[in-house]
Amino acid sequence: MASSTGSSTTVNAIDSAPSGDTDALFSALYPDLKRLARSRLRTVGGRTMLDTTMLVHDTYARLAQSQSGHFATTSQFMAYCAHVMRSVIIDLVRANLAERRGGGEKPLQLNTEIMQAAQDVESGDSLDVLRVHDALAQLKQLDPRLEQIVEMRYFAGMTERATADALGFSERTARREWDRARALLRVLLSQ
Repeated sequence: MASSTGSSTTVNAIDSAPSGDTDALFSALYPDLKRLARSRLRTVGGRTMLDTTMLVHDTYARLAQSQSGHFATTSQFMAYCAHVMRSVIIDLVRANLAERRGGGEKPLQLNTEIMQAAQDVESGDSLDVLRVHDALAQLKQLDPRLEQIVEMRYFAGMTERATADALGFSERTARREWDRARALLRVLLSQ
């Protein structure tokens, strides 16, 4: 049986892993998690020092620390991992911005136009990532289900069918809610 992320041929890991064994689940889905990490890192460009393997391993470390509950489907597990990967990336982008701003030290002003232009470009890219994260936080306040759908569709790369299965509603509802979430995000990002 194909994985419900819609992008791989991994056997349904939930069925093959012992109940509650996230280590076995993580191992079974490792290739899918690497693909997910690669796609997440592609969306943020070079704004972090992470590579695919580091992001997957950081996700595993956070998953192990959280001792999260049992996952009923592979889609739910992948959606949760996509959420964790997003958190890892956002934390690193914030840390990089704080470091660039001197980490509380008094800023040293350079009178070099080239340095200023490079800094503006770098900070702008990082701020875009944070703007998306903040917009998702606002979306979650408006409707937590919409934020879940965005994480599953955009961050985990799940199909409408896999999203609907993971959340327990019809594919038509998943499509309608995805359209609604995208419209709300456009409004939130334009503010």
